[in-house]
Amino acid sequence: MSDNVVADRLPVVNTHVHFPPNFSAFATVEDAIGTAIAEDVAAIGISNFYDQQVYARFAEQADAAGIVALFGLEFITLDPELEAAGVLVNDPANPGRVYFCGKGISPFRDKPAAAAATAAAIRGDNDARAQAMIAQLAAHFAAHGLDTGLTAAAVAADVAARAEVPADWVSLQERHIARAFAEALAELPVAERAAVLASAYGSPSGVDLDDSAALQGELRSRLLKAGTPGYVAEVPLSFADAYAYVLAMGGIPTFPILADGAKSLSPFEYPADQLAARLLERRVYAAELIPLRNRSELVDEYVQALTAAGIIVMGGTEHNTPDRIGYLPACADAALSDTARAAFWEATCVVAAHQHLVAAGESGYVDATGSLVGADPAARRVELIALGARLIGGAEESNQE
Repeated sequence: MSDNVVADRLPVVNTHVHFPPNFSAFATVEDAIGTAIAEDVAAIGISNFYDQQVYARFAEQADAAGIVALFGLEFITLDPELEAAGVLVNDPANPGRVYFCGKGISPFRDKPAAAAATAAAIRGDNDARAQAMIAQLAAHFAAHGLDTGLTAAAVAADVAARAEVPADWVSLQERHIARAFAEALAELPVAERAAVLASAYGSPSGVDLDDSAALQGELRSRLLKAGTPGYVAEVPLSFADAYAYVLAMGGIPTFPILADGAKSLSPFEYPADQLAARLLERRVYAAELIPLRNRSELVDEYVQALTAAGIIVMGGTEHNTPDRIGYLPACADAALSDTARAAFWEATCVVAAHQHLVAAGESGYVDATGSLVGADPAARRVELIALGARLIGGAEESNQE
């Protein structure tokens, strides 16, 4: 950690935000960027699932606003060895299931054949799953007194219209599906709505039926998760394929930490120093926290243990619920500590520098094999932090003009 960093003077940066047409707190890219301008955000990392066609629009609007656009990806992957051993990683319910990210990718480069095949499989498998889930859930509701008439095409068209994007940019998520069915239910009188839900659930709803966000969450948990009528199993990538895809796109393989976002700490993720060792074994030199779901003392514990091991740690907000929270990450119980905010800033600088250098055909933080660049990794990080600070500082100056 740099001794001269003063956290409260650092620019606002955020490396993990889902932009429409992914399910998002924001209606459109324009909405997201306009909000970022109002909050004096200097750098934003888009981190969408399944489809990245909106990235050009994001890049254009961020650049016009003087905001550094950072490009990332998020995957759902499977590690067969951990699954066989029954090890929970950063999915609290499914052994071996690993959420995984890439940061600082080059989204506009031509994909090698293997990467193109991976991207097509990610999109195709998710679209098939969403179509099956909507069909099953529509049939289930019809059997319990509500004929929604919903289809995957209709839901995707609605998502596209809301986000002001072409329909072929939309790859539906569970949250989109839950919102569509919640809105179909909202057309019924409250008493009838309650009766339909009680029949569909097999017991009464436990939320305020006029609270759309709460109802959407309940629909997901009671009708779209494993063992429920709308559930269709995901087809996750292998961890190895996701890792290779991130490198093929010029990015930094990054592990998103769940920590106490679950009811109990994962034995893979905790203690923090053991997570650091496991990541290094897998040649993962970057991690990310979504602090809003974590206690501040645990955020600091992870930051200290991982940075001591030479792993950069960044922070984001996701913005993948209807809640309009701020861009500046904060913990569940408090603001970020100076230590955490400084670490997130330095990691964001590394990502910005890596993305900039790789786009120019130079070496960044990791190379095409996933290895750290440079004979002295600590000295290399210092160089990248300095470059990234200049890149993002330029955005900060533009925002102040």
